Amino acid sequence: MGPFLCDHQVVAGREPGVLVELGVVEQRYRAVLEVLDEGVPVTVVARRYGVARQTAHSWLRRYADEGGLGGLADGHRGRIAARIR
Repeated sequence: MGPFLCDHQVVAGREPGVLVELGVVEQRYRAVLEVLDEGVPVTVVARRYGVARQTAHSWLRRYADEGGLGGLADGHRGRIAARIR
C-alpha cells in the first residue's frame, strides 16, 4: 500500500479557516485532473502527491478504464482479478 496522502482545503460555505481532510480517492482524482485538465506533467504530479511516476500513470489508466472515480479506489481490481483466476 502506498503512502497515506494528507491534504486539506477550505470549503465554500464554511467559516473561513475551516479545513476539510480529503480522502484518498479525492486526492487521486485531483491528481488525475491536474494531468488531464491542467496539463501538468505526470512526473510533477507524482512528486507533489508523494508517489512513483508509475503509480500516477496507474491512476490515469484506471480512471480512463473505469470511466471515473470508481477506478481510483484502493484494491478493487486486484482482489477481484485474483479471485477470477
